[in-house]
Amino acid sequence: MDAHDCRSKVILTKKQEDFYKDVLAALRLNNFDFLLGGTLAYSHYTGVKRHTKDLDIFVRPHDFDKILLVLNEKGFEVEKTFPHWLGKIYRGKQFIDVIYRSANGDCEVDDGWFDNSVEGTCLGLKVMITPPEEMIWSKAAIMEKERFDGADVNHIIKAIGTNLNWDRLVERFGPRWRVLFAHCVLFGFVYRSERDCIPNWVMEHFQKLLQQELQEEKPNDNVCYGPILSRAQYLTDVNRWGYRDARKELKMLTQRDINLWTSAIPDVECYDQCESSPRSSV
Repeated sequence: MDAHDCRSKVILTKKQEDFYKDVLAALRLNNFDFLLGGTLAYSHYTGVKRHTKDLDIFVRPHDFDKILLVLNEKGFEVEKTFPHWLGKIYRGKQFIDVIYRSANGDCEVDDGWFDNSVEGTCLGLKVMITPPEEMIWSKAAIMEKERFDGADVNHIIKAIGTNLNWDRLVERFGPRWRVLFAHCVLFGFVYRSERDCIPNWVMEHFQKLLQQELQEEKPNDNVCYGPILSRAQYLTDVNRWGYRDARKELKMLTQRDINLWTSAIPDVECYDQCESSPRSSV
């Protein structure tokens, strides 16, 4: 086996290996473009070895339905688990996630993902791996109570920060630059002796944007951007405190998408208990 095969960096069962090989072979046979992501890609860049319960493949939006249809015709069980971003391919208890954007409606897979992908080997097959910049972009906004991907972001920066395309990464975040800035600040706290993994110009760029913001009048739109980071922890803000959900206001998700994604929160009733906003007493 290739010494750089991603299989050497994750822990898979024999059933998982066989299933993944069959699906990857079917995708290639039908000439579908796809990128390997998730734990296998993360381990490829960082060397961190983990168990994985599934395989993540990233595809363009227009290929999403086609891939599920073809794999179903090949005898695999498929479902559009959350049509606004995720489908699944099954064989028994094994499954593969088919993803075309993030759950919050951001980070849609486009040509940039493929143009900047990295060649690798998985289970003896040549594959293209999700670019590290897109991994950071998509992981940076995962701040759920039960899952926070900040450590993953830090590990990617620590491993290959000096080789990242920071211009492109900053551009990916666009007006949501504060999210990347927050992770960069935390990186300097976690790895004090590795701060040079992030170019000085990046931090100076964000500081300049922050100074510009401080000189501007604050927005009066009553929009909460919290749901972009966590589907659960800002339910009170939008359901009881009168804030508008940024995912809907920015047309990232429809209300139907939001309702379906919210309904899948474990113990959702635990996140919406407060009756009034603390601002009301000010």
